[in-house]
Amino acid sequence: MTQGIDAFLDFLKAERARGVTHVALDDEARAALRALHKKLRQPAPVRGRSAAAASPPAPVQAPAQAAAPAPAPADEIPAPDPGTGDNAERIARLRAQAEQWQPARRLGTLRDTLVFSTGDPAARLVLIGEAPGYEEEKRGEPFTGPAGRKLDDILKAMGLERGGVYITNIVKNRPAMPRQATNNRKPTPEEMAVWLPFVRAELDVLRPACIVALGVTAAEGLLGTGKGIGAMRGCWHEFNGIPVRATYHPSYLLRSQGRLEPKRQLWEDMLAVMERLDMPVSEKQRGYFLPRGS
Repeated sequence: MTQGIDAFLDFLKAERARGVTHVALDDEARAALRALHKKLRQPAPVRGRSAAAASPPAPVQAPAQAAAPAPAPADEIPAPDPGTGDNAERIARLRAQAEQWQPARRLGTLRDTLVFSTGDPAARLVLIGEAPGYEEEKRGEPFTGPAGRKLDDILKAMGLERGGVYITNIVKNRPAMPRQATNNRKPTPEEMAVWLPFVRAELDVLRPACIVALGVTAAEGLLGTGKGIGAMRGCWHEFNGIPVRATYHPSYLLRSQGRLEPKRQLWEDMLAVMERLDMPVSEKQRGYFLPRGS
């Protein structure tokens, strides 16, 4: 039950961080919450002996050190200030603030190394992933390793290169795990919520022509939706007035064992991005990853 409550609270915190003030509940959800409230108000029974016979509590001792402060609620997380100047100066200022971002540090669930962004701070196209993994943490740059090389191939097919776009993540530190080596995990809604003010500030600085959310976690953190990427791709969404295209993460193509369909679906999303950017699209590009004879 505790895990279900925690998941529900994480969802509400993420919604509040996005500015949502009301969440609609159907009759079944309201009935479940009322039942949970009633159950939590009942005193827990004492098993094996009566409450009167229970052993007295041990004396409370002062802790050896002060407990870590609780994470700030999502609506109390301050907004970073990029200040004035050109885009490069403002992004550098955000990066410096991110190095000591206390709301993220107080969570205690993220590793210390900051992986902020890469690319052109004046780019018209912004690509957003979920969180750094092992390779990204090691190199200090988002989208490196096999998934990064696949992304470079996609950009090359579009007639672009890594240095001509802006690449960042929803979460700027690698999510921590017990006995962690090269293994990675998906960031939680709370971890995304504490870093969302920086993503919003980055986008306010760049004001790109469009955004590509790479993978379901990036789309979830940016747009606050629980839909799968298959349901979200193929159409335009919006974040703070900027068009957003959600599509598959490059790592999904690496796991798809060479299947043509996901490659074509991702490419159709990128063709739509090229058209949004008023980039020329050749007939050869339009035909990439189509079945033979199409």
